[in-house]
Parts: sequence; structure tokens; C-alpha cells
Amino acid sequence: MSERNNSQDFQDFAKREALSFAKEHINDDPLELLLHKQRYPDVDLEFAVQQIEGRRTARDKWPSLLQYDEFIYPPRLNREQASSDETAMHKASVANELCGEESFLTVADLTGGMGIDSIAFAKRSRNVNPLCTQVLAHVDYVERNEELWTIMEHNRKVLSLENIKIHCADSIEWLAAEDRHFDIIYIDPARRSASGRKVAAFEDCVPNILQHIELLRSHCRWLMVKASPMMDIDKGIEQLGSVSDVYVVAVKGECKELLFLCGEQRGEPLIHCQNIIHGDCIYSNAPFTRSQEAQAEALFCTSVGRYIYEPDASLMKGGPYKLLSEEWGMQKLARNTHLYTSDQLHSWMGRTFCVLKEVSLNKKAIASFIPDGKAHVIVRNYPARAEELQRQLGLKEGGDLFVIATTVGTKKTGFICCDKKNY
Repeated sequence: MSERNNSQDFQDFAKREALSFAKEHINDDPLELLLHKQRYPDVDLEFAVQQIEGRRTARDKWPSLLQYDEFIYPPRLNREQASSDETAMHKASVANELCGEESFLTVADLTGGMGIDSIAFAKRSRNVNPLCTQVLAHVDYVERNEELWTIMEHNRKVLSLENIKIHCADSIEWLAAEDRHFDIIYIDPARRSASGRKVAAFEDCVPNILQHIELLRSHCRWLMVKASPMMDIDKGIEQLGSVSDVYVVAVKGECKELLFLCGEQRGEPLIHCQNIIHGDCIYSNAPFTRSQEAQAEALFCTSVGRYIYEPDASLMKGGPYKLLSEEWGMQKLARNTHLYTSDQLHSWMGRTFCVLKEVSLNKKAIASFIPDGKAHVIVRNYPARAEELQRQLGLKEGGDLFVIATTVGTKKTGFICCDKKNY
């Protein structure tokens, strides 16, 4: 056996030992382990701690991976940048809608990273009969970071995903050299500046896809671009061109990403606001266009009813503000107040509050209704930040009550409410 193979065998053995150690010490304090590393001379402790932290993150972010004891988790920054199980499966479901669930799919993931999105695309299959499953996808994973490439090469074998081909290369150079046309090119540009600062604009990300948009589009039927939830949707549509759909994706009410789909032009882009509750349980509004929102006629209230409705994060980002009023028959509190009210209870893609009392927003008035001084403060279209108002009203965070500071018509006012689920 060659010296190189002996070295590789030793490295694999060392990693297996570290993975076993991580599983046994999953509940230990990683800092304490590192401080007493002399107790474990035969263990690559830095690597083991990386795996402990990865497994802990996986409990919430990638529960599908916990069954694989030999799965290797990359360093912290790469874990932070990776998609969750939910958002990766969402992209795979979008691919199914585009290409049909029974057709074979070719995908190039040009910013492979930890590989969660590649894994989701590669799991596309169908049961031919109880004894045979047919794979319906081929994924080319491209990553220029050699450490991530090596980890992914290991992990695809652990996951038995032989339909993922791994490439260690600059993705733009790799694509330019490829004489292939893919069903989908997926790209998630790195949103960090050279100094480590978070960025959102396409031109500040790496790679700058605006410089290579023609190359990308010429090699695929559909270009799928993941972007920061902080990006301006309309600017992204304008910059990319030929955008057919924009998905505003939230998970459990927190906006996580924007997904721009460039391909077959169907007219004005459709905006989908979606909230993933768990797995494939997704709440979604009716897709809309900016023209439809502009032409919608909102209803405005003269007084607030029994319930106040706050749209979830995906709706707040997507912006179908007048359409929500028109479609649901609920009244908007004011033109620039994106809260709604009704006397009739609606099942709602967001939070629902029961109105207990309209109240003046001063310390004395609040104290008479909230004697224990505990409440959550929500500010919408009101000239103060929530933290600032909370101090002014002498409130501490906590309890079951909410103080909503807002504008109704032109009136600055407040409401004491409780969450509908606690009512």
C-alpha cells in the first residue's frame, strides 16, 4: 500500500474516532472540552467540537441528517450560510412544479457550500414498484473551497446519493467550459464582504451574478437565484431580467430568503409569499403581480373591530397590502399601517390579536390596565421604536398582553390586546 493511501486511511480512522467522540459527548460543553484537550490525546478535538456543534444545529435546522452518524458538518460559517431542510425542500418542490414530478431533472448547483440544496434536488425520485425506486435527478455540485468539496464528497457517499457529481472549481469558469444545458442552474452568491460584513445587493455578492447573467442564462432553462431577505424585490427583478416568479420564503413566521426564478417569460412576475410551518406544511397567499396590487381597492376602517391582524413576515416583505384587504374583506387601519381589523374572526396567514381596550399611550393609562407592568410592545406606523416606547410606558417584556402602538386613519393610538391563541 502506498504512503499516500496509508496516510488517507489514518486520516479516515482519525475522523471516525472524532465522529464517535462527538456522538458520545453531544451534551458536553465544547469550550470545556477544548480547555481540557490534554485529556483526549488521541482525538482531533477541534474537529470533534465542530461535529458536536453541527449535530446540535442539525436538531433544528437539518433533522433529516441526524440519522447518519458519519455525516460530517463543515465549519460554523458554512453551517450558518447553508439552507435549512425546509427551505432546501421548498426549492426542490419549486423544481418539481417547473419540470413535472415524473420528468428527469438536471441541476447545476454553482455555490455548493454545505450541499443541503444539492442533497434536496438529488433526492428527487419515484417508486416504480414496492421493490424499485427510480432516481429522477442528476446534480452537479460545484464548490471552489477544497475543504467543503472534500466534506461533500464524503457526505454524498454517506447519504448514498451517487447521482451527485462533485467538482472543485470556480463555478463561473467551470460553467463557461461546460458544453451542457441544464434544466436548472441554482446559485446562492456569498453575501459577505471581504471584511466579513453582511451584504444583500447582487453586485456586492460573490460571484457577482450580474456580470455573468448571460452566461448563466445560456446554459439552462431556468435560473434559480437565492437572495437575502433584505434585498429590494423590485430592484432584483429589474437587475436580473426575465424573472417569471419571486418566492418570499418564511419559516415559522421568520423571513429567510428570496428566490428569483428566471426563465420562460409569462408576463409580469408573480410574487409568492409562503410560510413554511414544518416539512411540506406551507401557508401561501394567492400569487400576485405589482399591477394587481396597484389596482386593488383597500377597505379602510373608521374604528377598530374585535380583532387586529398582523401579516406574517413573508406578506410584509412581499407587499400585497391592498390585495389582502380586498381579498379577505378586512379593513386596513390606515394607508401606511399594514394592520387589518374586523369583527369577524378569520383564519389568517399571520398573527391574530383580540382587542381588549383602546388606550392612551402614556404611563398612567397603561399602568391602570396592566398593573403588573408586563407586556409585549408592537409598533406599526407609529413615531417611536418598540424598545423606546416600552421604556416610556414603564413596561417590562413578558406576560400575556400586547400593547400595539399604531395609526388608525390619522390618529396615533394604542390597543391592549391578547394573542388569539391565548384568548
